[in-house]
Amino acid sequence: MQDFALVSKKVVLPTGVQPALVVVQAGRIAAVLEPGVPVQMPIIDLGHRALLPGLIDPHVHINEPGRTAWEGFDTATRAALAGGLTTLVDMPLNSAPVTTSVANLELKLAAARQNLHTNVGFWGGIVPGNAAEVEGLINHGVLGFKAFLTHSGIDDFPNATEADLRAMMPLLARHGLPLLVHCELSQDDDTWKQGDKQSYPNYLASRPRSWEDEAVALMIRLCRETGCRTHIVHLSSADSLPQLAAAKAEGLPITVETGQHYLFFAAEDIPDGQTRFKCAPPIREQANNEQLWQALQTGLIDFVATDHSPAPPDLKQLDSGDFTTAWGGIASLQLALPVLWTAAQPRGASLVDLAHWLSANPAKLVGQAHRKGQIAAGFDADLLVLDEEATFTVTEELLHHRHKTSPYVGQQLRGVVEQTYLAGQLVYNRPEFISLHQGQVVTR
Repeated sequence: MQDFALVSKKVVLPTGVQPALVVVQAGRIAAVLEPGVPVQMPIIDLGHRALLPGLIDPHVHINEPGRTAWEGFDTATRAALAGGLTTLVDMPLNSAPVTTSVANLELKLAAARQNLHTNVGFWGGIVPGNAAEVEGLINHGVLGFKAFLTHSGIDDFPNATEADLRAMMPLLARHGLPLLVHCELSQDDDTWKQGDKQSYPNYLASRPRSWEDEAVALMIRLCRETGCRTHIVHLSSADSLPQLAAAKAEGLPITVETGQHYLFFAAEDIPDGQTRFKCAPPIREQANNEQLWQALQTGLIDFVATDHSPAPPDLKQLDSGDFTTAWGGIASLQLALPVLWTAAQPRGASLVDLAHWLSANPAKLVGQAHRKGQIAAGFDADLLVLDEEATFTVTEELLHHRHKTSPYVGQQLRGVVEQTYLAGQLVYNRPEFISLHQGQVVTR
């Protein structure tokens, strides 16, 4: 691997954006110098284009093995490279089998190693009846665990009970591992399905904010009781923000993410029958989402993750527009940066904010903050080159996900990822993939 340096007028460092010369040796950042400092290696001049740390998305459903008709390591990690994502963490579902045992993890690892184009780590799952598997999954390198408090969408990953979590969280606390939780405490009431099946307001009302708020309250109590690092995934209810602020002020080890779609779209703008927008929790009203933005900008919400959850078009019920039966999930992995940047820039956010929300803070959750998530000496040379002023219109042809169905198709976005470097190697140079199969499995 050849040593080289990248020079840019806009290098995004933890403390600000400044001109710098970034020296890359043996796949790592050896030094960050002033431009013009002589170095005995090739220098690549990026000019006005910005240099950022590679993105880290800890909430991705790759679905392999078993559901490669939905997605897979090959297509997901190609899409990641095209979006500047250098590390993903795969959720324990919707693969078949789900990652709730060591044997199932080994099957997933075997599938992954054949087609890893970017770095990928894995979450284990906590479900009723798999308590005996948790220690083994820890020993085999999972980065933490995921649990649902409501039906997950597939029967082979049932939701955990309060008793299940109370039993497992002390073990995770001893190992310093996070528990990620889908926070909805649902009620057994399907009467909404008897109404207008194409109505988005009807679907939105079927998963009220109170479901999230009650589940978040439960997880705060369990976090306090057990000392387990607790992470709230894809928060959509702004009504939960005050109790989360109080929990953080108390010093509880609790973190929060939201999703790009909760910050970019609003319920008022979603047409009836447009099941491309269906996800759970649902996209809520503009006033609610503005509160999410405020919480992100003040640091109450720690970062943003895609919750990339694709499915074949027929499962999205595009023809019928039936929200009661459509798969709930949004395909967006490749667009993580431009979607967020398009919405964030008018709100006064900077490239430094973007790097915190998409790199540095996710690195902390996944236990990689000592080597990934920022441009600094000693860190992995996982980098992306961005033209932050360039705009483009999302088309299906641009997307490398297995399925192109996405509510972002047709949207004009700002921020074009020009290049992606993985461990100091140029792997993507828009629109070409330069070097595939360079990804590694990420463990603690």
